[in-house]
This record gives sequence, structure tokens and C-alpha cells, in this order.
Amino acid sequence: MKRAHVFIEGRVQGVGFRHFAEINAREVGVHGWVKNLPDGRVEAVLEGPIDHLEELVDRFEQGPGASRVDNIDVEVEEATGEFDSFEVAYP
Repeated sequence: MKRAHVFIEGRVQGVGFRHFAEINAREVGVHGWVKNLPDGRVEAVLEGPIDHLEELVDRFEQGPGASRVDNIDVEVEEATGEFDSFEVAYP
């Protein structure tokens, strides 16, 4: 099990990106959270098997229809096991 800390840049707020992330995380079996940041990026913390994390990040690159993803930064480390679901976090 691995943990990925992800930052997504582009037109990713106001386009349903968090909802898209939630649906796709549940489809691929990844736990964690996603939230908007004040600087316009979206941040996510994901935990699951590495191939599931890679699949979800690939889906993030596509994003929902109205989005435009310019850059994704991913840092991978060992999972903590603290999550048992995937949620949209509200700051």
C-alpha cells in the first residue's frame, strides 16, 4: 500500500473536479480526500495499491469535461492506513 500527495493545477475549480475525483477514487478503490486550495489548485491525499493510485492520477490528468489540467505533482510514500473511505474535504 502506498500514499500519494497530489497537487493538480489548471482550470480545476468550479468545474466539478472534486466530485469527479470522488467518483473515480471509489471506482478504482482508493481511499483519502480531495479539496480546493485558495490558490486555485486542487489537493488530494490518496492511499491504496500503487497500480490503483497510478490509474487514478491518469484519470485526474483527463479531468471532467470542463476542466483543463496543466500540471500534476505527485509525491509517493508509504501508506499510513488512516483512511477507510474517500471524501471531499471542505477547508
